[in-house]
Amino acid sequence: MIPEHRRSTAAPVLRDAAGRPLADVEVRVEQVRHAFGFGCIGFDLLRAVGGPDPDGADGVEGFGGGEIDARRFETQWLRLFDTATLPFYWGRYEPVRGRPDADRLHRVADWFVERGVTVKGHPLVWHTAQPQWLLDLPSAEVEAALRERVRALVAGFAGTIDLWDAINEAVIMPVFANGANAVTPLAQRLGRVGMIRLAVEEARAASPRARLVVNDFDLSPAYERLLEEVLDAGIRIDAIGLQTHMHKGYRGEDAVLGAVDRFARFGLPIQMTESTLVSGRVMPAEIEDLNDYRVPAWPSTEEGEARQADEIERHYRSLFGHPAVESLTYWGLTDAGAWLGAPVGLVRADGSEKPSYAVLDRLINDEWRARPVHLRTDADGRIAVEGPKGTYRATAEGRATTFTVPDRAAVDA
Repeated sequence: MIPEHRRSTAAPVLRDAAGRPLADVEVRVEQVRHAFGFGCIGFDLLRAVGGPDPDGADGVEGFGGGEIDARRFETQWLRLFDTATLPFYWGRYEPVRGRPDADRLHRVADWFVERGVTVKGHPLVWHTAQPQWLLDLPSAEVEAALRERVRALVAGFAGTIDLWDAINEAVIMPVFANGANAVTPLAQRLGRVGMIRLAVEEARAASPRARLVVNDFDLSPAYERLLEEVLDAGIRIDAIGLQTHMHKGYRGEDAVLGAVDRFARFGLPIQMTESTLVSGRVMPAEIEDLNDYRVPAWPSTEEGEARQADEIERHYRSLFGHPAVESLTYWGLTDAGAWLGAPVGLVRADGSEKPSYAVLDRLINDEWRARPVHLRTDADGRIAVEGPKGTYRATAEGRATTFTVPDRAAVDA
């Protein structure tokens, strides 16, 4: 069942090549995209589509390092998802100063856009996965280099990538102590709000059309207070990102929706930016930092896959049903090369699909998508369409017209 807030109407006018309304003709109408963003990381397609990393950063866990059947993987990915998150981790994007991996990321981003996929860049500013050369710079030069990076990425990819996680995990950024980095000292000097201001203002200066997200795994009141300070300071952000990596087990609808409700009070769209559910054993509850859990092998199991399928359905249903949520990104289609080696994928490492893949396919492409219908235009060339919000295609007399539900603008063939 489609929640009422995910449905609307449109009444587009279909026209011929000369711009005249197509009156009293049969029209085939089909939905081609959801308004809600069904996302997944596109890391595994870096090597398959973009080619090998010239500086050898591929082959590491969680960064396109798994062996996949590229053609099969592309088909599986595109059947479910319409939004791709691509990695711009500084240390892997620019391991050698002045030699960014821009050409390859452009090829992959273009590949997605050509297939109608929205691309999101992740992240502009983060204290982790930074380049080694940054440690050798004094604080003022670190700030200058970071500002230059933000401007270069947002301006350089404008028109292809206009959605960015502007800053990642700012709550912990000034107190992060798990390894040396040059960004944490900068965050101590500028403060959390200052770091968010740096990321947002540099990005907006580079491309006013950019949509900017503040993203965090810390869903505690500390994140709420930070957002209050940011908004009170007049810093404009476009969406709030909430991470839900659930390697320790599904948190349940009450916990997840309770967090969404708390952050929805800011009146900004909520993006569920990083979701995972395991199909094997779950981490022990006492693990605080997920990165501390390391095992020789973490297999997917039949029992775990049945549990994952049930939890995936509950997680997606509950969030699709919340009016504040505009997108949900799953953090990995495949187990191959998955973060922490965890069996979080919807597809096994050998490319076979888990039950959770079939569940999402049913929800996204059957239950929540309008079925193709045949309508007839009225005397003014108009059709009346009611259905799930998104992009539709109307085909009449060999001409295709795209329009949105609800109406945003008249788009004629």
